[in-house]
Amino acid sequence: MTLANPVPTMAPHSLLVFLLQLAFLLLFALVLGRLAERFRMPAVVGELCAGLLLGPSVLQHVLPGFSEWLLPRQPEQMHLLDATGQLGVLLLVGVTGAELNFGLVRKRGVTAARVSIAGLVLPLGLGIATGFALRGVLLPDGVDPTVFAFFLGVAMCVTAIPVIAKTLLDMKLLHRDIGQLILSAGVVDDIVGWFLLSVVSAMATAGLTAGVMATSVLYPVGVVLFAVFPGRPLVGAALRRAGRAEGSAPTIMTVVVLVLFGAAATQAMKLEAIFGAFVCGVLVGTSKDLDRAKLEPLKTTVLAFLAPLFFATAGLRMDLTGLRHPEVLAAALAVLVVAVLGKFSGAFLGARFSRLNRWEALALGAGMNCRGVVEVVVAMTGLRLGVLDTDAYTIIVLVAIVTSLMTPPVLRLAMARAEELADAGLSLEDADPGRTPRDAGRSGAPNSEVTP
Repeated sequence: MTLANPVPTMAPHSLLVFLLQLAFLLLFALVLGRLAERFRMPAVVGELCAGLLLGPSVLQHVLPGFSEWLLPRQPEQMHLLDATGQLGVLLLVGVTGAELNFGLVRKRGVTAARVSIAGLVLPLGLGIATGFALRGVLLPDGVDPTVFAFFLGVAMCVTAIPVIAKTLLDMKLLHRDIGQLILSAGVVDDIVGWFLLSVVSAMATAGLTAGVMATSVLYPVGVVLFAVFPGRPLVGAALRRAGRAEGSAPTIMTVVVLVLFGAAATQAMKLEAIFGAFVCGVLVGTSKDLDRAKLEPLKTTVLAFLAPLFFATAGLRMDLTGLRHPEVLAAALAVLVVAVLGKFSGAFLGARFSRLNRWEALALGAGMNCRGVVEVVVAMTGLRLGVLDTDAYTIIVLVAIVTSLMTPPVLRLAMARAEELADAGLSLEDADPGRTPRDAGRSGAPNSEVTP
């Protein structure tokens, strides 16, 4: 028995174009990512620039014929890339959730909470106000101004743990007190950021009414409660069974299946799929039944192949030609200034309230200001939901690039001055009982690992 109307297979030309798209994006991402690292910049900057060069900003103007052939304006062709990129970002978020070190939050609880809350509330409020102020320039047709403003606020308040961890590792600050504080505050930021993104995404999908706003908050809470109670033992049982098998394949497959089912569940609830992937990643990472060594091949695949492909694909959506319009350029500068000042000021004030000196507080502000991966994910989500147009998307990704570039030099300067004060015995950091002034910025937790 045969089907009367079988689904046609992919056309040979479509497969050829898709394979070449993957090859070019990965090649440029590899070369530019390594080049960025050579200049002591985060690799994500080079990977985003790979898509930027191959997209409408450069290649379309330099070689329009080749650009049209390689990146045809056909939804079905570009959807292949989008689907691959979505798989990459879901697994990236899942792996990031599995790597969060909640021990850091417990050890640095009060100080981390102050820095994180101040570093969330201030940029969130400023971002929302900026969204309302710029709705005449950046608001897409048919989008509720409140949803757009809240989305911009969420984009302004997030922090990128993977990029921060890699930067601290490169600067040999990962195990220092200041590095641990940055990471622990970033963990809180990550959790709240994904929660807020899920809430705003639900509002964008279902409309802005009192009922939708209530369910947009209650559904994520329900997901978390389900994860903590029935979800935790179920995940533990699955990991325990997979861990008994030889080799890493069963554990990897189990984790991937859990992350994808979690993403599908929150997507079905009209929340963001990324939220479900993140929650499942946290469940996996906090399970005592996880054999972390068996998860290494998955991390390598995600970080070396799927994540760079996602960032390169994200760069394809940028169009810098929009900045030639004075009003768009002015909006871009305004958003960048608000993003930097909001995050810097919030984290700085939170650190000062915790009695850190101004240079230690500046170092925390510099670390928390790094947006990188997370802001790109937020921007792609906004573009996919129609909350952002190309100009707004380009501006937010530019903020991610600029803030990622700012972090290392400012962090180096602040840490150098903080160490000078520590050597002179002038540090005010006494947030952790039993620490002397000279301990600030020097001691660390040698057993606390955070893998970007």
